[in-house]
Amino acid sequence: MRWWLVATSLWLLVVLTVSDAQARIRPRNQDGEIRRGKRKRDGHGPRGARGGQPKPFKIRLVPGPSVTAEPGEKQRNTLFLESYKNLEDQHSSYNVIPGKQGQCVFQGLTMFDLAVWSPKPCVTCLCTGGRVVCDEITCPIMHCHFPFTPAGECCPVCMESDPDLSLDLSGDSPVPNDPGDPVTQGEIQRILRREEEEHREEEDRLRKKDEARKNKRRQRKEQAEKQRKIVEDKRKEEHEALRLQVEREEEEWKRLVEELEKKRLEKKRQVEEDRRQKESAEREAREKEWKLEEERRWQEERLREELLALVEEEEEELEEEVEEEVEEEVWLRGDVFKMPLKEPEEEVDLFPAPIPRPPAATENELEEMEAEAEEAEEEGEEGEEREVVVVNRGRLPPGCQISDATLECDNAKLTYFPPLSIPELRSLSLEGNNIASIPAEAFNGIPNLEWINLKKNMLTSNSIDAKAFKGLKMLRRLYLDGNLLEAVPADLPPSLQELKISENRLRGIHDNSFQDLSSLVILELEGNLLSEGNVNPLAFAPLIQLSYLRLGRNHFRTVPQGLPTSLLELYLENNLIEEISETVFNQTQSLNVVSLRHNRLDETKIAPLAWFNHRNLESIDLSHNDLYLVPSYLPRSLVHLVLLGNNIERIPGYVFAHMDPGLEYLYLSYNKLDGEAVEPESFFGSYHSMVELCLDHNQLISVPSGINEMTNLHFLRLNNNKIRSIPDEGICDPHHSGDSTLVALRLENNYIDPQRISPTAFSCVRSSSSVVLRPQKTK
Repeated sequence: MRWWLVATSLWLLVVLTVSDAQARIRPRNQDGEIRRGKRKRDGHGPRGARGGQPKPFKIRLVPGPSVTAEPGEKQRNTLFLESYKNLEDQHSSYNVIPGKQGQCVFQGLTMFDLAVWSPKPCVTCLCTGGRVVCDEITCPIMHCHFPFTPAGECCPVCMESDPDLSLDLSGDSPVPNDPGDPVTQGEIQRILRREEEEHREEEDRLRKKDEARKNKRRQRKEQAEKQRKIVEDKRKEEHEALRLQVEREEEEWKRLVEELEKKRLEKKRQVEEDRRQKESAEREAREKEWKLEEERRWQEERLREELLALVEEEEEELEEEVEEEVEEEVWLRGDVFKMPLKEPEEEVDLFPAPIPRPPAATENELEEMEAEAEEAEEEGEEGEEREVVVVNRGRLPPGCQISDATLECDNAKLTYFPPLSIPELRSLSLEGNNIASIPAEAFNGIPNLEWINLKKNMLTSNSIDAKAFKGLKMLRRLYLDGNLLEAVPADLPPSLQELKISENRLRGIHDNSFQDLSSLVILELEGNLLSEGNVNPLAFAPLIQLSYLRLGRNHFRTVPQGLPTSLLELYLENNLIEEISETVFNQTQSLNVVSLRHNRLDETKIAPLAWFNHRNLESIDLSHNDLYLVPSYLPRSLVHLVLLGNNIERIPGYVFAHMDPGLEYLYLSYNKLDGEAVEPESFFGSYHSMVELCLDHNQLISVPSGINEMTNLHFLRLNNNKIRSIPDEGICDPHHSGDSTLVALRLENNYIDPQRISPTAFSCVRSSSSVVLRPQKTK
């Protein structure tokens, strides 16, 4: 039986090796290796059984005669045929052993030619031409549900079902294996064709499945791409719609803002027009009243003249009282800011028109002046060489006058700085000329000057030599107002105590602009182009003795930073100041006077602690701002408070109560105080300190409460209001036992009937002639 299996295996091996159609053996390569064809199982074994990828194998042959087998040998075991489905996947190797011609010797045994034997399982040897050829079969790894090793085989095969069953030749139904039935060549071919067909069908099915999967994947991809495109288009549409909506909203907002701005401007113009009309009407009414009053005065004067002879002594006494009243009124003016007694006809401009300059001299005039100087030189010194004309006491330019140590050349039409040689000169005034430059040697002949006045000339920053003033060791005062300077001149003498550069074109103050001017006490820079943006906070640091600073008529929106600690008086009128911060006056604890008139302040923009704790600040001028209330948190030490020309409608209660020793001078003229403006406690804290109180040109309908309690009041103005009556105790307290203090009382231009005033209403006034009641308005 063993020899029969070996012969059958050898016969099948030779058949599969020789027949290219059946065994599909590929041609040899250059190394002599046989390239075998390989079916694509795609992971499936025979008849759909799933198995692993078969490993390729190589047959190594030793050169020698060809191996032959008899074609008549057949395999009788049907199950044995199933194993050859994986024959291509088996790996074989023949080792050729040399021997004698016609017979072979193997492991001590002598084999005849063409003898086949199996020295051990899965190894088959052949004796051919005196050589032994051995084939060792390497089995592939099987991956199937029913691996089975047939009898006489070395490698397992995949079975679809029970290994004891096999298909019949027709393939219709399984039949038991019969080891005695041989398998013919035709049956093997039919089995191979059927497997090829099944393999092709399987490949077609897999290809269709793969194509279907690819189609499905492509459809999904196309659908996803289509969905993405739809989402992207939708997003773009939404973005475009949102952008259009935002643009429409922005356009609508701009339109609304423009409409509001137009309405605001229109309203502002209307308010301004109403105000002008109202002021014009009031002015006309005042003029009319003044004319009526003048006519009435003329009539009274005529009557007075007619009765002059009868009341001559009384008239003399009355004139004496009027003169005394005028003297007392002048003496009583306690306003340190020089408050006007009459209503201004028009508001002062924030930036007044520039000062007119005299026309510059032409070249012909300059040549004529030089020619005159040369002629004078020739007349005085004939035969000598021409030299520069030096002016001394005996020869002065036209229009100049000298007195003692003072030389005045004001409005002398000079176009150049005159060369002077007067060593004893102390004061020089060249105001109102056309001087355009100052050379370095200009003051060499007058080194002892203490005061120089160069106002209203044509000087620029570039036309003043850097060393022009450097040699003046005794200079105390320098006036440069009304020129064309854009910067503070450099290298000014350290001895300077007073510097005025108002009405110029200063565009900035640097940290070294006042370097070495530690002796400067007075500095005036009004009417320039200064603002908090071009004034360095360290600019005033060198001015350790500065007491008086004027920065009016500039472009400041806030109080400048870095004010000197030594400052006593600060003037910032006619700027654009809108707020006062808490820290701006922290370093100026010695400050005594602050003027902020004609700015844009209201009570909400003044910080509560801006100046509340200052112990030396006595005078504040907030006239012509945008105040609606008397500001709270005023300095404790305040004595003078000027609030003219605001929109003040109310005096809050206890607003002066914290002041020590108390407010003495309060000016609230030209505001909007009415019948509800003054509370019973409005003047609390000033009853014993108030000296002057001006409430004229308001809308008061009665005498404010609290005035009768002011025991030290000297001057009271209630004129130009809407007061209709004077109560007995409205101004004077009948229970007051002290001396009369009120020396001037003005009540004209109200609606008061003098005939209805009680004789005791003015009991606290020193003289009846000090009470001004006429004229009065009519209903």
